Amino acid sequence: MKFSILAETFEKMENTAKRLELTDHLVDLFKSTPPDLLAKVVYLIQGKLRPDFEGVEIGVAEKLVIRAVHRSTAIEVKRIEEAYRKDGDLGHAVSKLIEQKTQTTLFDAVAGDNQTVEWVYDSLVKIAELEGSGKNVLDKKMNYVSSLLNNVSPISAKFIIKILIGTMRLGVADNTILDGLAIAYTDSKSNREKIEAAYNVSSDLGKVAQVAAKEGLKGIEEFKVKVFSPIRPMLADRVKSEQEAIEKMGKRFAAEYKLDGERVQIHLENGRVDLFSRRLENIRSYYPDIVENIPKALKVKNAILEAEAVAINENSGEFLPFQELMHRRRKYNVDKAVLQYPITVNLFDVLYLDGKSCLDLGYEQRRKLLNDIVVEDNFTKVIPQILVTNESEIEDFLENSINAGCEGLMLKVLNAPYRAGARGSNWLKLKREYRNDLGDSLDLVVIGAFFGRGRRTGKYGTLLLATYNDDDDTFPSICKVGTGFTDENLDQFYQILSSKVTLKKNPRIKSDMEADVWFEPELVIEIVASEITLSPIHKTAQDAIRKGSGLALRFPKFTGKIRMEKSPENASTDQEVISLYKGQTKITQNTD
Repeated sequence: MKFSILAETFEKMENTAKRLELTDHLVDLFKSTPPDLLAKVVYLIQGKLRPDFEGVEIGVAEKLVIRAVHRSTAIEVKRIEEAYRKDGDLGHAVSKLIEQKTQTTLFDAVAGDNQTVEWVYDSLVKIAELEGSGKNVLDKKMNYVSSLLNNVSPISAKFIIKILIGTMRLGVADNTILDGLAIAYTDSKSNREKIEAAYNVSSDLGKVAQVAAKEGLKGIEEFKVKVFSPIRPMLADRVKSEQEAIEKMGKRFAAEYKLDGERVQIHLENGRVDLFSRRLENIRSYYPDIVENIPKALKVKNAILEAEAVAINENSGEFLPFQELMHRRRKYNVDKAVLQYPITVNLFDVLYLDGKSCLDLGYEQRRKLLNDIVVEDNFTKVIPQILVTNESEIEDFLENSINAGCEGLMLKVLNAPYRAGARGSNWLKLKREYRNDLGDSLDLVVIGAFFGRGRRTGKYGTLLLATYNDDDDTFPSICKVGTGFTDENLDQFYQILSSKVTLKKNPRIKSDMEADVWFEPELVIEIVASEITLSPIHKTAQDAIRKGSGLALRFPKFTGKIRMEKSPENASTDQEVISLYKGQTKITQNTD
């Protein structure tokens, strides 16, 4: 299969803002792709080579790509750099330059555009396998990149470069790919849930796609939980009060401390340990202390467990804020960071045990299994939990949680299975600030920015934020925020967001505002606000409360927390905001 065919589909997808059209393009592509090649095609659609948990990164700098373009096309480096500065997208800029060259010279890129998808993919893998930064390594990378860009069409060059430097911006999320697979290989979108179930327990969309193409639903239904393949985490809704919790959960349910740490999925088999974040990245290198200590604290050899890693004050044993953990997220001197920022690992669920999946067991059964297999010590603990039946018991336990340095409580239905990849009312979170209209916190996605003035000149002075709508897989705007930022925050945001700039608004973003800059919806930050109000401008919960209105935050403020461990699909949802809005309305009515 020629790579040019894939690139032309990418071009169509990049030029549409409608999800149905994106799905149609995917279905056409999947049907024309040989089954043995499908996994690679799905990874490339996502701008990657392997699933996230394998940690395969291409690792090519823009400067190297620019030099490789010069070597392959004889276009001057200065001209490439100038076009890139004006355009803002290196792939797009180079594509235009090659197109101009073919029109004005004898240079014929299209005639030689015979690279196959297999060859391009394998070349990218070879680049990713080159480690180090020495001259020998850089020369090899240069040779591979130059070879990829020799005699390619403008469109092929554009997307090869985007994949190389990590700027694929097709507006396609996992959900859209799942829809496309269901239609292409089962002839019905209604089978999407079965395909998603396979993805939820494997976290490998390429593998799921290939099995769907080769074996259909029969193969899809045979996906099972396996150690070292992370399970997509179950997520929680939120409640605003003890009374609301009782209304939603019934007469008797579990309450656990909600710790302010990093959620970690622990995989153990015969002494080997791997750790995965809630974004399904392998974070083993950040927590060598968990890798070393967890086998000693368990009475089993094979298990998948969920835990919260929490930074502590080594002298007092007190829990420290989440941001302290981020000091461990570094490539170098991790051993030093481990000593400087000690942790405890706090277990709260078991998903797999001694060769058997525990996902279909009720929470109460899973918790009993967890208690049976853990030997607690100063490093490894089981999160405190009680069974509650009334508001006063929840209040007392919430107070205990806050006094222990926790954020609040997790409330769980006793007979509920573990619903991988799902959010729902079987798990609810109750945080202290949710009880106060002036302190609601939300995890929101950065979708755009407005340039600053004064001391913020040359930086993003105000950010445009969105919630996540899991019904239609979109990011509707909810507010602009320009307060709570230190100078260090502003520098940090500019550095982080510069690589996420897009030429046009991602089709998954819903906003009538015209930002100075649009971003790929990837970065999640924590915001507090005075209240939630109806808005004729913002799109969160559009028409849910009043026809023609959405919901917005009043006086939003950045808390200082960048939630690097959260994917945008894990951000606060429209339904959470609706629940908070109705809760504050009830409180206002009761006060009046």
